[in-house]
Amino acid sequence: MENGTYRNQILIIEGLRVTHQSAYPVFILLFLVYLFIMISNLGLMVLISMEKALHKPMYLLFLNLPLNDVLGASTVMPGLLKDIFKDDSERYISYVACVIQAYGVHAFSTTAHTILMIMAFDRYLSHCSSTISNPYCDNPSLFKLSCENLLINQVIGLSSSSLFWIISISCISFTYLKIAIVCIKNRNSALKSKAMKTCSAHLIVYLIVLGCGLTVIILHRFPQYLEHEKLASVLFYVIPTSLNPIIYGFQTKEIRQCFEQILQKRKVISE
Repeated sequence: MENGTYRNQILIIEGLRVTHQSAYPVFILLFLVYLFIMISNLGLMVLISMEKALHKPMYLLFLNLPLNDVLGASTVMPGLLKDIFKDDSERYISYVACVIQAYGVHAFSTTAHTILMIMAFDRYLSHCSSTISNPYCDNPSLFKLSCENLLINQVIGLSSSSLFWIISISCISFTYLKIAIVCIKNRNSALKSKAMKTCSAHLIVYLIVLGCGLTVIILHRFPQYLEHEKLASVLFYVIPTSLNPIIYGFQTKEIRQCFEQILQKRKVISE
């Protein structure tokens, strides 16, 4: 986002810089990714909502993840697609819309970390208890538009973000450390296999979210890496929201079985 304003509080979004020759391929790629995100996540939401066999605490908790992915992707992706064919000077957004988008961006990130943190604790209870007993608007971009001294705002923002990240990382690290200790002490191979299957998927998703998020936060403070920051910001929304339905949906035995049963029922009806 440029450090300037347009008349009537209209802001200019800098966006992704693509050549006119590559605009169509980039648009098609992002559109297909967005379409996959919406179909896969909405499909999982419908499947979990309709199948009574999945009306369990773990899956009701998991239902929040695809919902958050849909809202997060819809906050960023439509704007990216809309602005791909426009020049930098033609990419406008109102101040109110920018603030709303910034709220959506940070709400998505915070909610994703919170859900993953709760799911990690759920895995801890599952495995240990039974055994023992800028291409879009965000706060840093909005800060650049102000001519005031923003030291206090930056300190508060960085402190609150750091506190949340520390709590999130600490809780997840603690739960997986406890799971690892239980698996090492227990000689039950079935328990170890179950822990590996259920925990590895969650850990992969969290590491992706953590890596992309930290990359964006770090690159925000180095203006010379602006283009890298833009790419990392897009990947922060594209990669987790695309992988979550695959890792948590199709890799989960119960969800996969319910999906196969639905396909078999439709096949019988069609015949």
